[in-house]
This record gives sequence, C-alpha cells and structure tokens, in this order.
Amino acid sequence: MSERKKVLVTGSSRGIGKEIALSLAKSGFDIDVHYAHNQEKAQEVADEIKKLGVNAEILKFDIKNREECAKALSDKLYYGVVLNAGIARDNVFPLLEGDEWDDVIQTNLSGFYNVLKPLVMPMISNRIKGRIITMSSVSALSGNRGQINYSASKAGIIGATRSLALELAKRGITVNCIAPGVIETDMIKDVPIDEVKKLIPMKRLGQAKEVASLANYLMSEGAAYITGQVISVNGGLYL
Repeated sequence: MSERKKVLVTGSSRGIGKEIALSLAKSGFDIDVHYAHNQEKAQEVADEIKKLGVNAEILKFDIKNREECAKALSDKLYYGVVLNAGIARDNVFPLLEGDEWDDVIQTNLSGFYNVLKPLVMPMISNRIKGRIITMSSVSALSGNRGQINYSASKAGIIGATRSLALELAKRGITVNCIAPGVIETDMIKDVPIDEVKKLIPMKRLGQAKEVASLANYLMSEGAAYITGQVISVNGGLYL
C-alpha cells in the first residue's frame, strides 16, 4: 500500500481475532486492537503488532452496549472493520434461559449495529472505498443442537451483511462474511474433538490462521469486486 490504512478488529485480544489482526498488520495495515475484558492480552497483541513496523492501539468497549460503542468510536475513521467479537451460551432449547438468549443476540447481532453505526457514515463522507468483514458460523448455515441462540444470531449476521453490501456497493465499500467451521481456539475447549473430527471431511480442526488468511484477502485491494458474499472455512463440513 502506498499509504497505511487503519483497520479495527473487534475481539482481537485472542483467538481468531488476534490472528486476523496480526495477519493484517503483516500486510501493512495499522490496527486498533479491541477488547472487552482482558487489557493485558490486548496490549500483548498490540505490542506484537508494533514489532511488525506498523501502528497499534487498544480500544475497550462492550459491543452489546450501544452507548459505549458510540463513545469509543464516534471520532474514528477506518479503512476497514472486522466484526469478529462474539459469544456463545450453549444450551438445549427446553433449558435455554432468557438471559442466555438475550446475551448472545445482543452481543453477536446487535453488536453489528452498535459497532458499525458510528463508523459507516464517516467512511462514506470521506469517500473511503473500504472493507467491512463480518463473522458468521457454520451453525448459521446448517443449524446445531444446543446452539439455537448462537445460530439465530449468526444467521442474522448473514442477512445484515448482504443487505449492507447492497447499500454500500455504489460507494465502493465491500461487505463480506466469513463463516468458520470448527476452529481450534479456546471457544471449543468443551467440544468432544475426536467425535467432531469424524464429521469433518478433512478430518481435522481448522486453524485461526486459515480464517485470518481469508480475512486478509477480503481486506485487500484485489477483493474490490467481491461483496455480499458468505465464504465458509470449514474443511468441507456440512457440504
């Protein structure tokens, strides 16, 4: 890139978000590392990014809190945004509590609105032909036992992504969605790995770096004619 551009990656203190932030930094982007709880981990990621020769700052806000998002982001101008932060509260539907439903929907789905609302108009006003990447899940495409709340929130992300892509296409801003399968992160620590591997045609778990590689491409100038797409990274799961 002739001049460095800044990207916000939500939930980038660990897991997939961390790998996306590092991958984008290696491509020359300045990165805002977002966290909600663990400042120490976020700072470690930011320090690692700075060693790559680009700028990094850390931002703290709760993506389900609209006022917090507006306060943290109202003065920001980004070339790209990766909406990676999210939570899961798994339970079978007869035992699913109201707060388990609300927390997941408000974080994963309302977070889309809360984070992007302060950022999209500045991109338009400054004629930035930028990139927005959202994160869905294989659960949104196929459903999954014990994840009705999670599947609903991630399916909603797909609809929101496609609709926003239509609105922003004439502005040259692309909006795409990545739908990971079973990726080796802390989020699957309670999953019966050996049983899950039997369901995956590639017979292995995905790696966070493999998701980050796709995010890196979608953020690039070469992806300027790709928008409104949902791209799975799942080893052939549920084809």
